Amino acid sequence: MPHSGRPKSQRRLKSQARVLRLTLTQAELALWHRLRNRALGAKFRRQAPLGGFIVDFYCHEGRTVIELDGGVHRESSQAAYDQERDEWLAERGFHVLRFDNSEVERDIDAVLARIVEALTLCPSPAPRERGAG
Repeated sequence: MPHSGRPKSQRRLKSQARVLRLTLTQAELALWHRLRNRALGAKFRRQAPLGGFIVDFYCHEGRTVIELDGGVHRESSQAAYDQERDEWLAERGFHVLRFDNSEVERDIDAVLARIVEALTLCPSPAPRERGAG
């Protein structure tokens, strides 16, 4: 869905994320089954609010975001929104991986290999000291 330019409230984002979790695409569902329960050694969340955005999959430990793109992502307004979101995430230290839905459907093992590679390149956040924060 194209970005409206207005920031969304956290309550609205959480509500929208819940709806999106119930309406995963076939590619999202296939990937989720391979990411869930720490199958790759890291915990992922699906359709997770992050900042003012909802990302398809998010791994806090690996500072990694995974986005699956369908046909709508080729439209100029959506592409501009995706670029804005990717830049925002990168500025905050997140590594964004983008895959086309057809990549997941055609060769999910290759997609998983790229995710594992990214997770090994992105160090886990340092543990917080007791009493910090």
